Amino acid sequence: MLYLANPSTPAVRDAQAPGLLAAIMTPRQGNRLPADGLFAIDNGCGPGKDGQPGTGYPGDRAYLEWLSRMSAKSQRRCLFATAPDVLADAAATIERSARFVYRVRAWFGLPVALVAQDGLERLDVPWSWFDVLFLGGSTDWKLGPAARALTADAKRRGKRVHMGRVNSLKRLRYADAIGCDSADGTYLTYAPDANLPHLLAWLRTVNDQAPLWSAA
Repeated sequence: MLYLANPSTPAVRDAQAPGLLAAIMTPRQGNRLPADGLFAIDNGCGPGKDGQPGTGYPGDRAYLEWLSRMSAKSQRRCLFATAPDVLADAAATIERSARFVYRVRAWFGLPVALVAQDGLERLDVPWSWFDVLFLGGSTDWKLGPAARALTADAKRRGKRVHMGRVNSLKRLRYADAIGCDSADGTYLTYAPDANLPHLLAWLRTVNDQAPLWSAA
């Protein structure tokens, strides 16, 4: 299991360089991309600091311009770039993402992540569009049977799976148990240097021991 965090301090960036963590970058985050180590790109369409979705998204044109700059820094180290999504609405997310998938892959040479939202299990999943299934959506949906089944289907198809908003050891264990390859959260957003040792201990626990199934 790999955990993605904001590269906010020298201590966090030092942990990301050797692969203990990876960086997650968003358009309005304001942090510098580490010179070494893996990173992923999120679009900022999820809940912002005010709890409202989409406040971190700069708009379609600005997002594409930012992706161009990020891809120029290092395609090789990028785990994925998310296509824009709509919180808790799978049908609207697919419609919105459709215009971006080709561009992210062909223009910028980046792996594409589709953000899975509530109701995706009732739709025809466009598996050929993307390389990574990003488990977003409401908390109940993300931790429920639909997301678990979609994760299993993605793994059977050779896709990687990422879970968003993972901020506890219990949830990290759950993400690992259902087959996720990576996760991210805001645990290091506040007091990052103080919380970093705890997060690294979580990762050692998950990667060294058998995971549990409780998701709370």
